[in-house]
Amino acid sequence: MTRPTIAVALIVKNEAQHLKACLETVHEWVDEIVVMDSDSTDNTEEIARTFTNKFFVNPEWPGFGPQRRLAQSHVESDYILWLDADERVTPELKQSILQAIESNKADTVYQAARLSWVFGRYIRHCGWYPDRVLRLYPTMLTQYNDALVHEKVEISKEMKVENLSGDLIHFTYNDMNHYLVKSAGYAKAWAEQREKKGKNSSISQGILHALGCFVKMYVIKAGFLDGKQGFLLSLLSAHSTFVKYADLWVRTETDKMPETF
Repeated sequence: MTRPTIAVALIVKNEAQHLKACLETVHEWVDEIVVMDSDSTDNTEEIARTFTNKFFVNPEWPGFGPQRRLAQSHVESDYILWLDADERVTPELKQSILQAIESNKADTVYQAARLSWVFGRYIRHCGWYPDRVLRLYPTMLTQYNDALVHEKVEISKEMKVENLSGDLIHFTYNDMNHYLVKSAGYAKAWAEQREKKGKNSSISQGILHALGCFVKMYVIKAGFLDGKQGFLLSLLSAHSTFVKYADLWVRTETDKMPETF
């Protein structure tokens, strides 16, 4: 009996810096690579096409969940492994993935521990490790939900979730500007999603959630053991938390531009 086939799927935009190194960790042992692009302006497409002819473009950004669902519609393999371009599959994780698909257990999905490299250091505390992310499942079993941001794989009560061995290495931010741009994008998507659901916010909520975020990461989750990077990451995460609540407050609780002066 031959083992089930496996595809790697990615959604990308302007990932020329990372994409080649990512795909080099998987292209020799997977059956299919599907790349869904969001109208990149660098040479992302050129790099992707050296690994696969299944390169698609959807320039009308629908949000993270819908974009992943669109990418999955192009997958033909039995299993799908989701990666981001700034991630790398370690040899131990590769072996665990192959063992999982050979076992081919019914109604079973798999999650991997993600180890992030941030500002010159692997972050093993701050609540960031093991950051288990559900990335491997039978293609016909499930898919991501349609959330605009912080999308998740849909899990029913009949499904079993198992852990894979080995780490998924995550090169999270290139520099401080990359962090700020990425964080602003997530905050905007979060606020838009909450606004559509009729939610509102306040400045005091933002302050309380930001303080709670810092205390949880730096003290409760022992971020201080990650040195200066742990402190910086905890502080930046608190700032990002405040910004998303402030964004929602501005959208829903403040007056728009007056028609006359």
